[in-house]
Amino acid sequence: MPLIPLRPLLETVDKYHFAQGAFNVNAVAQAKAAIEVHEMFRSAAILQGADLANGFMGGRTDFQNATLEDKKIGARNIANAVKKFAENSPIPVVLHLDHGRDFDSCKAAIEGGYTSVMIDGSSLPFDENVELTREVVKYAHARGVSVEGELGVLAGVEDHVFAANSTYTNPLKAVEFFKKTGCDALAISYGTMHGASKGKDVKLRREIPIAVKECLMHENIFGVLVSHGSSTVPQYIVDEINTLGGNIKNAHGISIDELKAAIPCGIGKINVDTDIRLAVTRNMREFFKNHPDMAQSPSIGGVCRLLEEKREQFDPRAFFPPIMDTVMYGSIPDDDVAALMSVVEMGVKEAIGTLIVEFGSYGKAPLVEQVSLEEMARRYKTEA
Repeated sequence: MPLIPLRPLLETVDKYHFAQGAFNVNAVAQAKAAIEVHEMFRSAAILQGADLANGFMGGRTDFQNATLEDKKIGARNIANAVKKFAENSPIPVVLHLDHGRDFDSCKAAIEGGYTSVMIDGSSLPFDENVELTREVVKYAHARGVSVEGELGVLAGVEDHVFAANSTYTNPLKAVEFFKKTGCDALAISYGTMHGASKGKDVKLRREIPIAVKECLMHENIFGVLVSHGSSTVPQYIVDEINTLGGNIKNAHGISIDELKAAIPCGIGKINVDTDIRLAVTRNMREFFKNHPDMAQSPSIGGVCRLLEEKREQFDPRAFFPPIMDTVMYGSIPDDDVAALMSVVEMGVKEAIGTLIVEFGSYGKAPLVEQVSLEEMARRYKTEA
């Protein structure tokens, strides 16, 4: 079925009180696997391409330096892949831009085929954040595309997003933000962190989403709260990577119990990236250990060499450059590449499948209304 905007899925989450995982993908094979595992659990799917993931999918292996043109190419590549696998899928699928840096990045994603965007103005003063988010909302809603904003600062590192310390979201400011911007969802800071080193035994400040949701209901404002930096960083995967030659230190995530306890407090969308990176990297290391002859493969031997050279890395983008055509377009030139992509897909499914069950989205796909971008644009116009 065609991709849908995020808003109908948010409305379902809000009505039935569960959380929808939102999972980052950086390759065609990852998009394929993410949709397939959601189908298996009869869950709607939110696939996310981060702003710099668009640059990577545009062919920039040094994606930190990706240009707007790179991002435009990558956005189309990700969208084409997601649309291909969603076309005959029985579940609703949303393609969401994660951490759009500016208006132009959001515009590029929308033009490329994204049905939802996040504009991250959290580093700006409140009024400037409102102004930027409102500008994106105006452009996106006119095209039926949903918008997520961010208020408050999460510590940690993810692509170009960096902050040394967290600044918790002020609930009253969050309500004002929804009022002034008209955004559909808001990422809040309540104790999560970006990256794999979140610290041990993190306790989330659930009183923050509780207060925001209570105020929104009092004001009769629709809005779903989003938990960024919410990877669980499974220790068994970290241990396996290190056993297989990796060197990952101080890796700790948010516990499943903490995340699940936040759902009834108002968290409706939970972003996960690191878990997928870890599972895919573990699987690739295991693949080359079990098939040492593949280190000499003309097509994938370069991946093996990068795994050996970059033992502290767990982001698959560090190892994918030798097979960029496969990453960007899904081309499978030989059996060696096919075998490697098979274990990549298995890693994605392992990481995502558990969280679909834990967050409660399994079996909920039939509850989500199938709304086209054109129809959503009409609804946004009526709301305005």
